[in-house]
Amino acid sequence: MVVLNKIYTKTGDDGETALGNGARVAKHSLRVNSYGTVDEVNATVGLARQHATGEMDAMLSRIQNDLFDLGADLCTPNMEKDAEAPYPPLRVIDSQVERLEREIDAMNKDLQPLRSFILPGGMPLAAQMHLCRTVARRAERLVVELATMESINPAAVKYLNRLSDWFFVAGRVANNGGADDVLWVPGANR
Repeated sequence: MVVLNKIYTKTGDDGETALGNGARVAKHSLRVNSYGTVDEVNATVGLARQHATGEMDAMLSRIQNDLFDLGADLCTPNMEKDAEAPYPPLRVIDSQVERLEREIDAMNKDLQPLRSFILPGGMPLAAQMHLCRTVARRAERLVVELATMESINPAAVKYLNRLSDWFFVAGRVANNGGADDVLWVPGANR
């Protein structure tokens, strides 16, 4: 388990950081940007939780834990060598993706179908969910780009894809079941 008794180590002062396998890479590398943006998603979820209660807060709590799993997954490269590692790297698994799908389906079942795109906003929790969604989409784009260059766990990409959908549906739920969704009116201000 992790023990953090000293917060600054000075090992990153030269612009590099250590990956989960101990390799040193530039802090601006695509892999570091990918898991750094996943961390940013997690921070936006923390803000959203300030407005969430009950089951919505419980679901967001599970997502925050999953996002740490995802960060651990992305910071440990060389999936083909996982079996040789001194300890098995933590990887996102399909059941985490499937849980998001079940939650999306449950939240979406009582929502009216959309007949327009919606604008990010409405109730405070809904607005936060839209922020979470957009940062999750950015994380997904980075991870998909990383996957064109390096071996990435396919479940990690699926998780991010479902997660942004989850935030979209949760935003509608937070907008009084979609009743307070802010609808886009094309060309309204021409």
